[in-house]
Amino acid sequence: MKILFVTAELSPFAKVGGLADVAGSLPKALKELGHEVIIFVPGYGLLPTENSKDIVNPFFVRVNNSRFVTSSLKEIKFNGLTIWSVDSPESNFARAQKSSEIYSFQREDYLFFAQAAIEACQETNWIPDVIHCHDWHTGFIPAVLRVHKSGIWDKVASVFTIHNLAYQGEFGFDTLDEIGLPHSYYHPEYCEAYGAVNFLKTGAVFADQINTVSPNYAHEIQTPEYGCRLDGHMRHLHAHGRLHGILNGIDTEVWNPATDPEISAHYSATDLSGKLICRQKLVEEAGLDKSQSGPIIGMVTRLSEQKGFDLLLGAVDRMIATGASLVVQGLGDPWAAGELRRLEALYPGRVKFFEVFDADLAQRIYSGCDAFLMPSAFEPCGLGQMFAMRYGTVPIVRHTGGLADTVFEDHNGFVFMDKEPSDLADAVERACVAFQDKKLWNSLVTAGMISDFSWAKSAKVYQDLYKLAIADRKPKKNLKKA
Repeated sequence: MKILFVTAELSPFAKVGGLADVAGSLPKALKELGHEVIIFVPGYGLLPTENSKDIVNPFFVRVNNSRFVTSSLKEIKFNGLTIWSVDSPESNFARAQKSSEIYSFQREDYLFFAQAAIEACQETNWIPDVIHCHDWHTGFIPAVLRVHKSGIWDKVASVFTIHNLAYQGEFGFDTLDEIGLPHSYYHPEYCEAYGAVNFLKTGAVFADQINTVSPNYAHEIQTPEYGCRLDGHMRHLHAHGRLHGILNGIDTEVWNPATDPEISAHYSATDLSGKLICRQKLVEEAGLDKSQSGPIIGMVTRLSEQKGFDLLLGAVDRMIATGASLVVQGLGDPWAAGELRRLEALYPGRVKFFEVFDADLAQRIYSGCDAFLMPSAFEPCGLGQMFAMRYGTVPIVRHTGGLADTVFEDHNGFVFMDKEPSDLADAVERACVAFQDKKLWNSLVTAGMISDFSWAKSAKVYQDLYKLAIADRKPKKNLKKA
C-alpha cells in the first residue's frame, strides 16, 4: 500500500509528546512490511536542511472555494524515511525553531496544512491508498477528501488516530468558510459539538476508520469520565465497528541499553552489571545520598495534573519515609515546578528536580533509576513505562489507558487503582519492600526487559486497519450516516 502519514510532530525534530515517537517509528515498521510511506509535516524551521530538496515550488493550495495560497513542498530523506514538509508565506510554521513552539499556530495554519496534504499528492501525482491522520490538527483532511474530492480520490481511504481525546481543536462557525465546507455541516452529526466546530470530531465523523493508541483507552473514552464530552459519539463509532484500540510500540533499535550511546554503561537482560554503573553515575549527577538503600524512582514527564502530580505531591512524604529517592525531569505547570523545588530543598539528597527538556538526560534517568513512576489521571497509551522496562527500570503506574495494557502487578511492575495519594504511596511502599528482595526484584526487571514493545506486532494491526478502511470506503451518498 501507499500510505500518507500526516502528523504535526515528528521525532527527533519536532517533539512534544508520544505522537512524535509514533510518527518517527511506525512508518519504519510499515516500510519493513513492504509498504511505501511518506510522512507529511508542517515546514517547521527546526527541520533538517541536509538531504533536503524542493520538489514542488511553487504550488498552489486551495484553502477554500475561492482562495489559493502559494506554497512550497520539500522532500527530506532521513534514516530511510521520506518526509514531505509544506510551507507558505502565509503560514507561521517556519517560525518554529524549537519543539516548544510547534503548537503556537493559528486555526488557519492547520486548515492550510490539511488542504496541502491532499494537494501535494495531487501535484506530484503520488496518490496514496490510505491517508493516516493523527490528532485534531489533521481532522479536516477526511472531510475535504469526502466532500470536495472525487475521481482518483474515490478509492482513497482515511484512518484517523486519536492520541489524546482531551485536545480537540474547537473554533468558531466561520471555520467552515475557511475550509470551504457548506454551512449544513455545522450540525451535531458532522462538525459541530457544544457550539463550536470541533476538528477532532470532524476527523472521527468523516474518516473511514478511527483508532486510539491502546485497547483500554478505546474503551475508556466511551465513558463520561474519560470521554471529554464526546463519549456518546465514541460509543456510536464503536457500535458501528469504526473505533479500535491499537497499542503503540517503541523503536527498539533506538531504545536499547545494549547499544545506547547516551548511557554510562551498556547492559542486557542476561547481564545487568552495566545498570549498576548507570545507577552510580545518576546518583552522582543528581547529588543523591549514596548511603540510601531504597530504590531511586524516576519521572520523565510533563508537569501537569494529567500526569498525576497532585497525587505525587500528596504522597511524596510517605515515599521518602519509606526509603525511596525521587528524580524528576520535566517542564510544565509552574505550580508543580515550584512544589518540586520546595521538596528538593526539604529533602536534600533524596529529591532532585531537573527543570529542563533534555533527551540525553532522559536516557540516563531511564537507565539509572530502579523504578519509574507514572501516576497518571489518564494516559492514552504512555511510552515512558515501555522505555523504562526496556532499560530494566520497574514501572509504578496507575491502572488507566495503555498503562493498564502493559504493566501488571507481580509480573513486571506495581499498579494502583484509585486517584488517591494514599494508593500511590501504598504502591511505592510495595516497590520498596520488593526492592530489598533482589531475587524478586530481578525477576521484575527481567520480565520488563524481555517484553516485546516493538512496532512489529502493532504495525501488522495497522496494516489490517488500513485494509479495512479501504474495504469500508464510504461513498458520498452515505455521509449522513457517518
